[in-house]
Amino acid sequence: MSKSNLISVIILLTSIHLYAQKKQVLFLGNSYTAVNNLPKMIADIALSTGDTLIFDSNTPGGYTLQGHSTNSTSLSKIMLGNWDNVILQEQSQLPSFGNNQVQLQVFPYARLLDSLINQYNPCAETMFYMTWGRKNGDAANCAVFPIVCTYNGMDSMLNLRYRMMADSNQAVVSPVGAVWKYIRQNFPLIELYQADESHPSLAGSYAAACCFYAAIFRKNPALITDNYSLPATDADNIKAAAKAIVYDSLQNWHIGEYDPLADFNFNINNNTVTFNNNSVNATTYQWTFGDGSTASIASPVHTYINTGSYQATLTAMHCSTSHSITHTVNVSSVAAIPNINQQQLINCYPNPADKFMWLKLNKHLLDQPYCITDLNGKTLLMGMAIDLNIKIDIEHLTEGIYILKMGNNAPQKFSIIRR
Repeated sequence: MSKSNLISVIILLTSIHLYAQKKQVLFLGNSYTAVNNLPKMIADIALSTGDTLIFDSNTPGGYTLQGHSTNSTSLSKIMLGNWDNVILQEQSQLPSFGNNQVQLQVFPYARLLDSLINQYNPCAETMFYMTWGRKNGDAANCAVFPIVCTYNGMDSMLNLRYRMMADSNQAVVSPVGAVWKYIRQNFPLIELYQADESHPSLAGSYAAACCFYAAIFRKNPALITDNYSLPATDADNIKAAAKAIVYDSLQNWHIGEYDPLADFNFNINNNTVTFNNNSVNATTYQWTFGDGSTASIASPVHTYINTGSYQATLTAMHCSTSHSITHTVNVSSVAAIPNINQQQLINCYPNPADKFMWLKLNKHLLDQPYCITDLNGKTLLMGMAIDLNIKIDIEHLTEGIYILKMGNNAPQKFSIIRR
């Protein structure tokens, strides 16, 4: 991503999502998600800020992503396709193991599940749940994988592997493990672990919940008022950690990176402006040109009737997410419109028009041919006036000024504008 686009993303992410939100989220994991009912905890703390989390989960103990990829319950929940996010949590040790084992047993199933999520809802976003190193390392696997002998070694591998899963699948990360590390370094008296030195204590799950709140809703976790029975100082310090690691650095975890980002430039020729759409991650577009006209194609050409300064705005959209940008268009000259005799044409409306216009003719022009030409005289459309009220479809014409010719021999002419 270019520096300018990165700055735009940062501005975008700090200026949106300040209103109450409702998210539907599916959690697929194991006991690290199930302990202390993490999904409900996230829903409860979100409710304290005015936000709503509707959730479902499947979290059998010790489960792997490979297990979820064939589990009928997990697959049926994915196939519902009504999720804003699907959370994927791998077995707690497996991502920290050797590269060959991870390449064989982890990455293919992360990709498979992500593909299924997108197949059943292209608007759903996969979010990987980065877990943490065990309190004093993984003694059971230390002899085989020496790097996991310590907390720092195991945690660094988990951090790396979850980032790799997100990178390769254009997904996002909820960096719970990174929040835990920050708490261990800065607030060491907060006990994040149960006695088994693996599963989360209430404080550990609360840290995960604050992290997920910031990642899912993209809001400052300091807004949370539900401390979940923790001492106020501990809860505040945990929220501060989630803010520092997640909310203050959303782009580090790809959060917002795949949102639409509007951008355009333009070229002016007299009063005709060609707009060049440079947006990314968008599938639909909406333009307003500042003169009451609109368009929904990617890169329109628009003709302004009068000189002046106009605020042209492009809104780039994908699913329920949008981003807008506005530029000032200065029209300093207007191309001359031919002086056309229109005595025998009673009315032509609307003019300008964007899809069709009506001709209301007098009886002398009945059964006469008509055509529309460009300013160079090239014929673009022909027809016969078989009625005194004629509907002409001009949607296929590009924006600009055209000539309507009516009748044989010395045809009457009328200027029309396709906007």
